[in-house]
Amino acid sequence: MRTIMLLAATAMLTGGAASAPQTIVIAGGTIYDGSATGPVTGDVVVVGDRVVAVGPGVAGKYPSARVIDAKGLVVAPGFIDPHTHSDALILGKTPAERLVTPWLMQGVTTIFTGIDGYGQGSGTVKELLDHVDTNSVGPNVAALVGFGAVRVKVLGNDDRAPTSAELERMRALTAHGMCEGAFGLSTGLFYAPQSFAKTDEVIAVAREAARRGGIYDTHQRDESSYSIGLINSVKEAIEIGRQAGMPVHFAHIKALGADVHGKANEIVAAIEAARASGVNVTADQYPYEASGSSLVASLVPRWAQDGGAAALVKRIETPADRARIVAEMQANLVRRGGANAVLLRGDGKPWGGKRLDVVAAEWKVDPVEAALRIILANQGGGSPIVSFNMIEPDIKLLMRQPWVMTGSDGSAGHPRMYGTFPTKYAKYVVAEKTIDLATFIHSSTGRTADFYKLDRRGHLKPGYFADIVVFDPAAYRPQATYLEPTRFSEGVRTLLVNGIAVIEGGKLTGEAGGKALRHRAPAGTCPG
Repeated sequence: MRTIMLLAATAMLTGGAASAPQTIVIAGGTIYDGSATGPVTGDVVVVGDRVVAVGPGVAGKYPSARVIDAKGLVVAPGFIDPHTHSDALILGKTPAERLVTPWLMQGVTTIFTGIDGYGQGSGTVKELLDHVDTNSVGPNVAALVGFGAVRVKVLGNDDRAPTSAELERMRALTAHGMCEGAFGLSTGLFYAPQSFAKTDEVIAVAREAARRGGIYDTHQRDESSYSIGLINSVKEAIEIGRQAGMPVHFAHIKALGADVHGKANEIVAAIEAARASGVNVTADQYPYEASGSSLVASLVPRWAQDGGAAALVKRIETPADRARIVAEMQANLVRRGGANAVLLRGDGKPWGGKRLDVVAAEWKVDPVEAALRIILANQGGGSPIVSFNMIEPDIKLLMRQPWVMTGSDGSAGHPRMYGTFPTKYAKYVVAEKTIDLATFIHSSTGRTADFYKLDRRGHLKPGYFADIVVFDPAAYRPQATYLEPTRFSEGVRTLLVNGIAVIEGGKLTGEAGGKALRHRAPAGTCPG
């Protein structure tokens, strides 16, 4: 009602008639408000882009509203995905691409990008967020500064420490991205060339994000036994946050590979100890046994990637280097679970959709030799894979933690891009009862919004932005599979983004309601 009064006042001041915003009542649904509490049956009233009332019987105060019947349906805040590889869609050339449909069809209304340290590449945080505000993007978009993008701008792909002047430039680039609206710094210390950075270098850069109220988001250095080991890697990430003075968020938390299966309890213990000592530590998780990566990142030793793709190709073609690369790749393949655990992606490629052992048999070569042929065919880069390397007890233990959020790590070739949220619901809430529905919704909405301090999002409360999902609890399910990863999810009946219906009756409307979400740095920490 306050919004309507403000519009009326504006009309009087300008001498013109201001049209009142649309009023929508989502009536009779089972409402989960984004907290960890159970549901109530009632109504949600939306005026313009805001929620104005929530609860039993509130619809009666708005007799002229447009009514959406939600009887028998779940009404919740729109889901928030803190970890997506969605840049290509956000920056797409067509309106259809920019709807970011794989996420909308899951009920997601806000996505984060700039993760795993990749940041905005050659662009800037400002350019990305301005693009969202001027090009009709489907969901809301928030960004992180990428440590890898910053490091490449200053050091290229080289395995070396920065000079004092170079470190200052890296810090300045990070500060600039924070002042443009980023919510924090992301790293991908598992990946070259970020893996070449020592802990002290990361801390020095992270302090610039911390000073401006940012969080530290990390694809940690080792989720397995590649380098410093899983638990040491967890401790390193926590120490970076502790010394930088900022919250720590573990991206797609897991125990990856046979060497560390069963160690989720040690992850939990390390994080609980850090939280008890005053470090705010959280994580996100996708509900799959398989990760998504590339042949290069998963199998090729980091020393061989020093200097980038062209340098890697040269080393593969040098007999002495190749012998060393092959030996280490064989060990990494065992760590990953063997050639049958690696599903190759690549539309139109002769290996696309096949397991590495199958391709090796077809080519009558060793699996590592087959992998090298594929890497060379891609000129030392790319080569996406799906890798089956996690176990259910670890997944379930991590999922039950009160500091774990839902996150897709959505990327091409893996069903998580199209099905993370309904998979978590259908498998772990309905079928296996690992968590209850309130926990699923809280870990997908309020828990995430509160950690990132998203302004008036993640909860159904008066005054909050009208990001709302209405889904059928009997029909909300994924359709994407490992062999058909681009099938849209089902069961979302209505989806509002900032009060705009982007899904009605289970179908896209073609409307885009997304806004750029900008973090505001504390006063005095940015120019102007």
